Amino acid sequence: MVPTDRHLIYRHKLPTRLWHWLNAACLYVLFTSGLGIFNAHPYLYWGEYGANFDPIWFAPGRFPGWLTLPEQYSLAMSRRWHLFAAPIFAFSLLAYMLWSLFGGHFRRDLAIGRREFTMAHIWHDIKEHARLRLPRGEAAKRYNLLQKIAYSKLLFLFLPVLILTGLAMSPGMDAAWPWLTQMWGGRQSARSIHFIAAWATAIFFLVHIAMVLLAGPFNEVRSMITGWFIVPQEKPGKEMGQAYEEDKA
Repeated sequence: MVPTDRHLIYRHKLPTRLWHWLNAACLYVLFTSGLGIFNAHPYLYWGEYGANFDPIWFAPGRFPGWLTLPEQYSLAMSRRWHLFAAPIFAFSLLAYMLWSLFGGHFRRDLAIGRREFTMAHIWHDIKEHARLRLPRGEAAKRYNLLQKIAYSKLLFLFLPVLILTGLAMSPGMDAAWPWLTQMWGGRQSARSIHFIAAWATAIFFLVHIAMVLLAGPFNEVRSMITGWFIVPQEKPGKEMGQAYEEDKA
């Protein structure tokens, strides 16, 4: 039965909710096991080769056990965890991307309108986020400009790059599809880009959690479990969505 509260909306469809939680679990396993694999040789290179006498561009050192899976160093177990989660992550992402494109999610929720993508809108959203002024009323029913940019880049750029560079590091894939390694400039370049994209995704995750806590964790988490979201009420003064509506008029 659909709730009758006028401030309650059905915000997230089932495919979005399922992919959100599956993706969160997979990314946790992949990130922590990936750090465990990285600890076997904690140096990054550009090009095809990376060994003790090759030039290093970044050497962060080994990551502590509380950040890795398993906690005690085990290259074999880290690889098993990584290879277990990787295909689940890749195929679920592909399914969600196809659903987003052909099911209307991208067009309805993530596509950026021509009038919306202006310096005025971008600067306004940056200022409102910096002041921790979260959207209310009608503005809270849709993604704002920065959210659209961040989610689109994550879904169609960072996560696919993670998958493709991960495949490029596989000796089997390198033998079968050498172009996959060459497109990144070599296996070590693919490894470096994989590392950068992984940390960019981790930073996105931390910012996402911070925004959820600021917006109201109970309401946000419930909406991602049930789909139903309580729209925060308007407050006196100009909110994040109002400037956008005024510019459109």
